[in-house]
Amino acid sequence: MKQLIELDINNRVYEVAVDARDLLLDVIRKKVGLTGTKKGCGEGDCGACTVLIDGKPELACIKLAIACQGKKITTIEGLIQEGGALHPIQQAFVDYGAVQCGFCTPGMILSAKGLLDRNPHPTEYDIKHELSGNICRCTGYKKIIEAVEAAAQVWSKEGVK
Repeated sequence: MKQLIELDINNRVYEVAVDARDLLLDVIRKKVGLTGTKKGCGEGDCGACTVLIDGKPELACIKLAIACQGKKITTIEGLIQEGGALHPIQQAFVDYGAVQCGFCTPGMILSAKGLLDRNPHPTEYDIKHELSGNICRCTGYKKIIEAVEAAAQVWSKEGVK
């Protein structure tokens, strides 16, 4: 039996009909049409589906959509700045070559944003710990860590959010 719920995604409210078992990932991709959030393993192991829920990184592939009603959800599309400019974390990933195939990138960036929102001066250990739930099969992580460190520098200087 479908139930009508409202989801606040990227500061826009979507009214969607969901089953009690519908996963947030499927609702975001198939019902709302935001395809930046990726489906990797579908089991909560790879981090490709990471979104921010009330500012905290969470795995959309194991989160029930119905449980997100009344919460603020941010996907990778929600980071685009006014005028279409990339968010500083996105720009750092480009500048430091931290994207290869790009499949893990949205989850990595949102995990990094969750970290920098809580801790704008992370150590390398903090970054590694925060990104430990995100798997990248292309880069070896060095460039990703460098990109997050660079974004933290911008965060500190410009007070980015």
